[in-house]
Amino acid sequence: MSSLGFNPYTALMTPRAVDAAKPAATPEAAGSKIAEGVADFRTALQQAEQTAINTAVSGADPHAMVEALTNAEMMLETVVTIRDKVVEAYQELLRMPV
Repeated sequence: MSSLGFNPYTALMTPRAVDAAKPAATPEAAGSKIAEGVADFRTALQQAEQTAINTAVSGADPHAMVEALTNAEMMLETVVTIRDKVVEAYQELLRMPV
């Protein structure tokens, strides 16, 4: 799992120190972080698919296939959780009185 460079559990559980002297992140920086996350997600799914194909066709290591598919599943669950939180926040905004 460590070969991908992105582990959703590590990313979610790592405490982040906030530096008071450092200015808040700009919208461009937030957009680039989202783009990086989407790119990591896409890479993990493509790697899992390629590993599954290699295992089916050439009889490659089945443990590598299971590891890649498990990592892709964890990333998918993370993306779905984030999507659900965004939808929930949007619904809360719609319920606010004007």
